[in-house]
Formats: sequence, structure tokens, C-alpha cells
Amino acid sequence: MFFFENYTVTNVFVFIAVVAGLLLINEITRRNKILSIIFYITIPVVFTFTVWRTAATSENTEGNWFAWVKTYSALAGVVGFMALRYFKKLSTNKYMLFFPAFILSVNILEAVFRDFEVSRLNGVVENGLFLQGGVWNIINGIAGIINIITITGWVGIKISNNKSRDMVWADQLWFWIIAYGIWNMSYVYNCIPDRAFYAGVSLIFASTFAAFVGTKGVWLQHRAQTLALWAMFTLTFPTYSNTEYFNIVSTHADAPKLVLSILAIVFNIGVLVYEIKTIMKSKRNPIKEELYVDTKAYKDILAANKLL
Repeated sequence: MFFFENYTVTNVFVFIAVVAGLLLINEITRRNKILSIIFYITIPVVFTFTVWRTAATSENTEGNWFAWVKTYSALAGVVGFMALRYFKKLSTNKYMLFFPAFILSVNILEAVFRDFEVSRLNGVVENGLFLQGGVWNIINGIAGIINIITITGWVGIKISNNKSRDMVWADQLWFWIIAYGIWNMSYVYNCIPDRAFYAGVSLIFASTFAAFVGTKGVWLQHRAQTLALWAMFTLTFPTYSNTEYFNIVSTHADAPKLVLSILAIVFNIGVLVYEIKTIMKSKRNPIKEELYVDTKAYKDILAANKLL
């Protein structure tokens, strides 16, 4: 196929199981503070000094700096979001409200840096992955920077009025989430090609499904938790992709890399243009105010979380 190859009945079912598992654990930890502490604080602390110490080898991608940074930055995001959700004073602190935008920007910047780094590689094997850099890396890196620029409305982050106390970011609407998803898919396809089906397709689908079909306005919380869960899995089982269960791999062709990167920059430029037009029309400051408060999607998010 164009993007991926090596499909079998077994690994397709495993893919479905991965998505289902991410959605299930995300959902039960979202609803239970004790389980959140166990999954995102206790297990990582214990595994850091035990299981994960053996993962830093040159034979797998967990020997690469990015895998470690991504794991701990994702966990930092989850823990920070938990602090916002469970400590009332923090949920109204303007500096703490900036944290979600900050950690999201840092995560995107990590990937942008890696895209630029890989652009200089010419068909090399690094940490068990074949990497072919090219103009697609540069295009996608620029798309990632635009994606950061279009982050808006963190000052309006609220905690839902329900038992799960979700972190609701109503100004982070569907068009930004889709632009992010395409950019992120392009990144993993460029830089983690033989794991992109899992680190890309499964993770993006899981968080997007949870945000669009499940709890609206909570995409970043879903994204952080599913990313942290997957990152912990890869550090715990660093050779998982060497098995028949996880062997759907990239075609390693240049064309799909270029297609994804072009889609990423086109969608992100589209969001930027829409943001600029909204600013000009509403005279709102995207740094100090929520930008899309007049949209139906924004109002629907507030209603769904009992914030109207």
C-alpha cells in the first residue's frame, strides 16, 4: 500500500486491541483519581529505577534521546493536568493555566527539532530504524512551528462540573486538533517509520476518537494520557516491534512522506489564516483571551461539560 505494508490478520487485530486498550485505560483513569496516581506517578517512578534502566540500548529506538524525553514530558503533562483538575486553587491560577499550552508547545518543539535533525540523514540506520531525510522533514518542521503559533485560549481552561473533573480547553477546537493530528502523523512517519502505524495512527486515532465521540473539549487530556501510556509501554517492551504482532511498517517511499508533510503545512496554514481573520474581526487577543467564543463548537463544549 501507499503508506504502510505487511498487514496480516494477526497484527491488524493487535492494532485494534492497542487502540481499545488505550481508550479503556484512558477512560478508567480519567474517572478515578487513585488509578491516575497509580498509572501516571507510582508505576513510572518504580519503573524508572527498575525496568526502564535496561531499555537504553543501541538496538532499539528507546536508546534515542527522543523516546526518553517524550515519555517524561508526556508524564509531566499528565501530572500537571491532574494538579489542575484536583487542586481548586491551581485551576484558577493564571500561571498554572499556561502550563497546558507550555507543555504542549514543548512536546511539539521536541518533534520539530527531531524532524530537522533527521532531514540531514541520508539513508542511515539509527537505533534500529531506517531514516531517509529530505525536504519533507523541513516542511513538516515548519508546519509544527505554525501549529504552536495557533495555540489559543489557554486562559479559559476550566474544570468540568462532573465527577471526573476533566480539564476542558474549549478554545482548542476541532480544526486545530485535525491540523495537529496530520502534522504529528507526518512527524512519526518521517522519524519513527517502522513504528509509525502504532505511535502515529493508533495514538492519533485514540485521542481524537475520545475527544470527538467521547468527552468533548478534553482532547489534550486524552492526548497526554494515551501518549504517556504508549511511551511507557515502549520503554517497558523495547523490542515489541520485532515481533509478528507489531510488524506493520512504513513503505519507506519518498512520496508518502512528501504528501503527509504538504498536507500538514496546508492544514496548519489554513488554521493560521482562520485565526488571523478571527482576531481581525473580533479584536480579541489570543494570548490574553479565548478566541472562538462565538462559535457553536465552543458553546457545545461548555454545555457538554456543564459549564454554561
